[in-house]
Amino acid sequence: MESCRIGVVGAAGRMGRMLVQTIHQAEGCVLAGGCERPGAEAVGKDIGELAGVGSLGLALGDDPVGLFAAADAVIDFTAPAATVAHAELAAQAQAVHVIGTTGLGPDEQAAIERAAVHTAIVHAANMSLGVNLLLALVEQVARALDPDYDIEVLEMHHRHKVDAPSGTALWLGRAAAAGRGVDLDEVAQRVRDGHTGARKRGDIGFATLRGGDVVGDHSVIFATDGERIELTHKASSREIYARGALRAALWGQGRPPGLYGMKDVLGLD
Repeated sequence: MESCRIGVVGAAGRMGRMLVQTIHQAEGCVLAGGCERPGAEAVGKDIGELAGVGSLGLALGDDPVGLFAAADAVIDFTAPAATVAHAELAAQAQAVHVIGTTGLGPDEQAAIERAAVHTAIVHAANMSLGVNLLLALVEQVARALDPDYDIEVLEMHHRHKVDAPSGTALWLGRAAAAGRGVDLDEVAQRVRDGHTGARKRGDIGFATLRGGDVVGDHSVIFATDGERIELTHKASSREIYARGALRAALWGQGRPPGLYGMKDVLGLD
């Protein structure tokens, strides 16, 4: 069986380097290459040396067009604008596009959906098996409990994270809203400051913490008079996201065009 050729955009970043390590060590796939934005300091350096796995004879490039043309699948943990451009390239090359980018707005999400008409795209705010199980549990618990149970989503990440709440926190909020049969945008409470008044029944609240080198902690709290239910996932290594993304890239081979999620990859439906 021929190995799956997998490329990485943003290959010099923290997540990109972890992806290169994971692909290099995995069976059934081979690193097709990696790229960074033009002018990045790491461009031209050996990708393997950047990732700490030794020389692979592959120089980090700055041409995503060539990378998508050379790969069967490309994994993308970059920024929203870049991810939209990459989705268009994936559609043209008919390469599987695995997206772990967070902070996408409605227009960017719509652009990815348009690209998915032409190729298989797997998009998830979080690629870990544990988090995707947590999403399913949150929806189930929210469905079982009435609005007398206040729902709060708490997340903490490292000091360098640029979006808040995290994409995973928002997906957890959507899972809770789906369980209750409501629109998250109508019940989300994302900011509290000053004299806010009493908590509104049925709201889904978000709290964001930033500091240190925390990879990612997420909790969903269901609180009512006399008891509290807490569902929590804590990540200690980015490797869990890389393993999930690689699994998604391999799963996408031969799939018809469409927008998929980790529920599809993991068979949670």
